[in-house]
Amino acid sequence: MRAARLIKMVLLLQSRPSMTAGELARELEVSQRTVARDVLSLSEAGVPVYADRGRAGGYRLIGGYRTRLTGLGRSEAEALFLSGVPSALREMGLADVASAARLKVSAALLPELRDAASGAAQRFHLDAPRWYHDPETPALLPVLADAVWDDRRLTVRYLRRDREVVRELEPYGLVLKAGVWYVAARAAPEGSAALPAGAPPDGAGARAGFRVYRVDRFTAAAPTVPPEGLPGGLPGADAVHAGRFVRDPAFDLPAFWAERAAQFRRSLLREEVVVRLSPRGVRQLPHVTEPTAAREAVERATAAGGPDAQGWLTVTLAVESEEVAYAQLLGLGPEGEVCAPPALRERFGAAARRAAALYAPSESEGAADSR
Repeated sequence: MRAARLIKMVLLLQSRPSMTAGELARELEVSQRTVARDVLSLSEAGVPVYADRGRAGGYRLIGGYRTRLTGLGRSEAEALFLSGVPSALREMGLADVASAARLKVSAALLPELRDAASGAAQRFHLDAPRWYHDPETPALLPVLADAVWDDRRLTVRYLRRDREVVRELEPYGLVLKAGVWYVAARAAPEGSAALPAGAPPDGAGARAGFRVYRVDRFTAAAPTVPPEGLPGGLPGADAVHAGRFVRDPAFDLPAFWAERAAQFRRSLLREEVVVRLSPRGVRQLPHVTEPTAAREAVERATAAGGPDAQGWLTVTLAVESEEVAYAQLLGLGPEGEVCAPPALRERFGAAARRAAALYAPSESEGAADSR
């Protein structure tokens, strides 16, 4: 346990310029006193950990010290080779780079661990696209991936509803969701570079923060040309004028995506229907409608009074539209009764009568039953 903690401390210090005792304590889930003892142990073992004194002080590695990967265990090595989706790397144009990286990691592992790559690949395969849809790689995905890696501004053309718009974007990250690629980007600050002639003005709301764009709706994307008279490749603070942007260190791609995905799901559920559910219908509801909305509806109804005397639960369910609700709730069959709105209830009644007529016994079946 302590050995693993010491290795993690070295890797943390290796990945950052310096860390305070408090930061190390939080990362390692120990006290600052334990951090001080561990630092002393590392120093005695020959690891060059240096302590900066004072209020702004902390711990850092000196002399360009780098640890080797021989401390990896088998489960850690196998997890490392599972850390990417092969199809996603291929679509972004990174398959060769990823292959080279895996070879270098394999070469650095202990001999008895070098079969971790093939062992993991033969046991686990990640297939991102959903069923019944042939995956299509957006043509401009490699361009966007390069810009994300390089913090480079892009001037893009994007299909928005029924028209094509031009934007200058700062692409922060790519997300693969159910086989569809999205880019999280922020509109470039106004005046940072000239947009092409005829480009429609962007709204203040879009400039206020980050937005999500579907990659397959981009019709053109190219690195933004710096303003005339400014040389390219300027270092340091002038990099923003050379077609690059300075990333906001507070931006967290997983947290941003989770928040936007939740907002998107909620934005779709604009109407409500009232449904009476049998116990089996309660269990089936998350499988035929939006799962989060179904669970929230059941929780509210249970807290408000629970099932009736027959054991049925009446819920108010958020849905995208009556048309979508009709298609989804038909999957409940006799385990759900639509109570409102009246027009939707009548539609389900008509469907039930048609189904009853279809399955009514024929005359020959009735005669056979009477015998």
